Amino acid sequence: MPEKYTIGHLAKETGCKITTIRYYEKIGLLPEPDRSLSNTRLYRSSHLKRLAFLQHCRELGFTQDQIRQLIDLTGHTKLSCEAVTEIAKTNLNDVNTRISRLTSLKAELENMIASCSGGTIGECRIVETLADHSHTHCLKPNH
Repeated sequence: MPEKYTIGHLAKETGCKITTIRYYEKIGLLPEPDRSLSNTRLYRSSHLKRLAFLQHCRELGFTQDQIRQLIDLTGHTKLSCEAVTEIAKTNLNDVNTRISRLTSLKAELENMIASCSGGTIGECRIVETLADHSHTHCLKPNH
């Protein structure tokens, strides 16, 4: 493993876009790297590890604020992991809420599709339902 990475090499190693890496630097989730004499960013293996951590957090749906809290907590290795567990539980609750909403949307879409008799667009129940958002056709009033 090289000791220093250019931004392109770091992007290739992690599969993360260069713009995303720069964004993480800008908002402080990824520490600013050293610079070469020609002002090229030079990342260390610690940046690679942090970027992998950030990507995994994002894949699991953690928010930027939650990720920032998790990063802050990782610097306190002797503390109880209770705070980390609470952040993960909050994220799990958020995921469950999104799943519930998506399940409702799925059912509504299935109903709309089932109501379509395949006639003309002028008689299409899907278009009619989408145009009339008074929720008389919707399964849930607040979606």
